[in-house]
Amino acid sequence: MDIEVILAKAQELLTLYGLKIVAALLIFILGRWISKFLRTMIVNLMTKAKVDATLVSFVSNISYIGLLIFVIVAALNQLGIQTTSFIAILGAAGLAIGLALQGSLSNFAAGVLMIIFRPFEVGHRIDGGGVSGVVEDIHIFTTKLKTPDNKTVIVPNSVLTGDNIINYSAKPTMRVDFVIGVSYDADVEHCRKVLTDEILKDDRVLKNPELFVGVLELADNSVNWVVRPWVKTENYWPVYFSYMENIKKRLDAEGIGIPYPQRDVHLYQQTSE
Repeated sequence: MDIEVILAKAQELLTLYGLKIVAALLIFILGRWISKFLRTMIVNLMTKAKVDATLVSFVSNISYIGLLIFVIVAALNQLGIQTTSFIAILGAAGLAIGLALQGSLSNFAAGVLMIIFRPFEVGHRIDGGGVSGVVEDIHIFTTKLKTPDNKTVIVPNSVLTGDNIINYSAKPTMRVDFVIGVSYDADVEHCRKVLTDEILKDDRVLKNPELFVGVLELADNSVNWVVRPWVKTENYWPVYFSYMENIKKRLDAEGIGIPYPQRDVHLYQQTSE
């Protein structure tokens, strides 16, 4: 008699919850399949758009986890389990985590914007966040730079995007600005010819845009000339150091003085009675 009662209760439970369990399993299985399909679609679309691989992986995984949580909640709800408290707990946990990781989330948002808008790329030489160097890696939270003296600097992405970024490699050409001070006794046309001839000896100087040579200012101790050639970006520093050395030798050979700062000192002698 007890067995019959147990079987009756079991049949009643199966009748009551069997369809709900089957429906919950179908929701979970189908929802999981749809989540994977959508993740694959997101990856394909972002890859075709040539989005950074790190960002593709992060966005696809976050999307999959979010969809899977939604599917689990829907399956539990189908079983008759109250999910309101569960959703509230998830919301509170998300808020707490967001507040705790506020700085990291700021760096993440900045990293996403940098990857999307591409203010610079790996291999570019930039100034940003108080650091100057060549970009080695761009991550979601940080950017790695190599300084001219071969140091590695890790800069938070929010620091980079929160300040001006100077990208020296974005354009194929750059202008080099030389300021050369000569003596007031030097002939103007002679100086112009010497400064122009010496810079044009360098084959790395471009013909277009045109070279400019002119008097910049009449300073306290010297007449300051500006020489502005255009070069390919990768030739900026080689041309700069080469010309500074060569022009010193040429000015010495031409007898054009490079003056030092001067001061006139007047001595007065006063006799005491």
